[in-house]
This record gives sequence, structure tokens and C-alpha cells, in this order.
Amino acid sequence: MSTPLALKLAPKSLKDIIGQKHLIGDNKVLSNLVKNKKIFSMILYGKPGIGKTSIATAIVNDLNTRHRFLNATIHTKKDLDIVIEEAKMYGEIILIMDEIHRLNKDKQDILLPELESGRIILIGMTTSNPYHSINPAIRSRCQLFELEELKTENIIEGLNRAIKHEDLKGIKIDEESINLIAHLSGNDLRYAYNLLEVAFYATDNKIITAEKIKMINNKPVFFSDKDGDGHYDILSGLQKSIRGSDVDASLHYAARLVLEGDLDSLFRRLSVIAYEDIGLANPSIGPKLEAAINAALRIGLPEARIPIGTIIIEMALSPKSNTAHIAFDKALKDIENGNVGNLPKHLRTDSKDYLYPHDFPNAYVKQQYLPDKIKNKKYYYPKTIGYEKTISEIYKKIEQLKKEG
Repeated sequence: MSTPLALKLAPKSLKDIIGQKHLIGDNKVLSNLVKNKKIFSMILYGKPGIGKTSIATAIVNDLNTRHRFLNATIHTKKDLDIVIEEAKMYGEIILIMDEIHRLNKDKQDILLPELESGRIILIGMTTSNPYHSINPAIRSRCQLFELEELKTENIIEGLNRAIKHEDLKGIKIDEESINLIAHLSGNDLRYAYNLLEVAFYATDNKIITAEKIKMINNKPVFFSDKDGDGHYDILSGLQKSIRGSDVDASLHYAARLVLEGDLDSLFRRLSVIAYEDIGLANPSIGPKLEAAINAALRIGLPEARIPIGTIIIEMALSPKSNTAHIAFDKALKDIENGNVGNLPKHLRTDSKDYLYPHDFPNAYVKQQYLPDKIKNKKYYYPKTIGYEKTISEIYKKIEQLKKEG
């Protein structure tokens, strides 16, 4: 079975790396470490297809040093023991470990003293945020380097290198087709190489056109990482865009979740937004959202996008208020801090001193409801926007009646 083109194109040296100019190049940190022949334990993190493995491999190639590859998910404690014994034998070894965030406690306990002694220099790789996903003891012994997402021009640069490879001898491809592959790749260079190779072998005359590429794939690839940080970043972008009343950005992030098919996460987050960010400024949005969700689930994709798009636009353009959940959080915090007090006697179940508001004009009568300890406490501070402007006027009138004898 032949080696995939993407592997054959893997950089052999840091000077061959595409992108990551903040780390690689003249007077940049990784290039200087290699130049000075001194490497330290590090973790490279970022999205798939942006060069983590390539950089790790390039570093050990440039240093021409002893190294081993392991994957934290599939390799066992015994595999790690073998690397450690080799490190003891030769004094030092570079361990390149993929999926470093999945390293279990047993392997961590074995690895930590070797990192401490310097016998093993770790180059860990992960798509997860190491500040959240990697054991602090491992993290504290490593430098963390975030790799930047590749730009379209980086993908085009890589494709222009690829078409010169001997495996694609005789290829004929125009600029439009190269740009299309770059667009479809979702800034994943490995995916771009794979798509180029498939397109080459899917022709009978070695001529690659935009039409032939679209026959293979016409849907852009994007990184979401449903179980990791990328997924939550998209949800965060959605909520912040709706909160910021940016309709176009709101639709963009929602569309990414719809294309991924993750309607559950989308609906849960929209439900949070309806009450956290819109709240009392437009309390009708909750029932409207529920109706839109029910409609979307009933009709299914692709038509589900119609009620989804409609409600997202209304939510983005709705007046916003967070006063309700802020007020409730203050009440919760008071109780957690022991600021409670005893229930007023006239509110107790068996009290005969309770004044029934419906027996009074406008269904209001002045009496104390909060415990004595916090009887003057204020949690709710209304905004005068949307529907909340109406209830804020009622609130002010009630507050004024409380002050009047």
C-alpha cells in the first residue's frame, strides 16, 4: 500500500514548515532553540492539520537526536517503560507524544520524575487547551506553544509545493482549482493534500478542474471538536454574537453547529441565551424559542434551518437584559454566605396576622416579606428597555409605596 501524499510532503526541517511565523523563522523561539542545539520540554497545541506533528518531527530531524513517538491513547505503560529505559541507557531522549491530554495517571506518575531529571524531553501535541486538559504537574514542566490557524495563502503555498511532487507527475491544474481546494480544506493543510491526491487519481487525463473537485467534495471542512474546546468556542461565539446583537455573526456560528448536525447543543445554548441575555427585556422570547425548537425537531433537517434562522435573527435583534439572573445570583450568594434570617412570623403557615393582598386595592398591601436581618436588601435593579421598562415602572411604584407610611 503506497504512502499517502500528505505524509510524503511532511516537512523534514523547520525551514520547510508552512505558517507559524510567530515561532519559526529568523530570530524566532523554536528556530533559535534548534540553532543553539538546546531543546526543552514543550506542548504544541492547536487545531488539526496545522503542523504540530510536522514541527515536532522537524525539530528532532534538525537536531539529529535520539527520539521516540508515542500516542497517549494507544500506547501502554509498557511502551513508556521501554522509552524510559532507553533514556537511562543513553542519558537523554526526546519523546514525541500525541494526544498528550489523554495521558492517564499511571503513565503520568512514571513520566514525571523522568521529566524532572531531564532524561526525557517531552514534545507533547494536542488539539485541546492545555490549561484546561493537561495535568498541572506535566504542564508546569513544559513550555506551551499555541500554533496559529493556517491562512488560505498558507494552504495555497502548500498546494503549489505539492503539485511539483513526483507522485503527481503530469498533473494539470489551474489557479481556480487550487483556490477551490484551499477553500474546501477549512485551513487544514493535511486535508488539502488529501483532496488534491484524490482529485489527481480520480481523473483519467491528470487534468484537475473545479467541476471535478466539486464532484469529490463541495462542502467546506471546519474544525469543531465536538468533545473539546473548539466546540465550546463556537457556542461561546454564538452566545456573544447574539448578546452583542450581531445578526450575521449569530447566523454564522449557528450554521456551523447545524452543519455539524449538533442541534442539541445549539438548542441548549439558545435556551440559556433566551433567559440570561434577553430575559425580562423580551420575556416572550422563551416560549417563541420553545416553539421554534419543537418545529425544527418535528420537520428535521434540512428544513429545520428555517425556524432556527428565524428565531436566531429575532433573538439577536431583541432588546437585552440580564437583570433577572443577576438578581437571583445575588440572592443565592446571600444564602450561601449565611445571610438568611428567620421568616417573619406573619408569613408562617399557621399565622393569623398575614394580610391577604387580594383583599386590598390594586392587590397590594404594605407588609414585610424579607427576614428582619435583611429586610432592606435589594437584589433586583431593573433596566428600562423593552418589556422590562413596563415592569420597572410597576417596581418603582411598589418601592415608593413601601417608603410611604
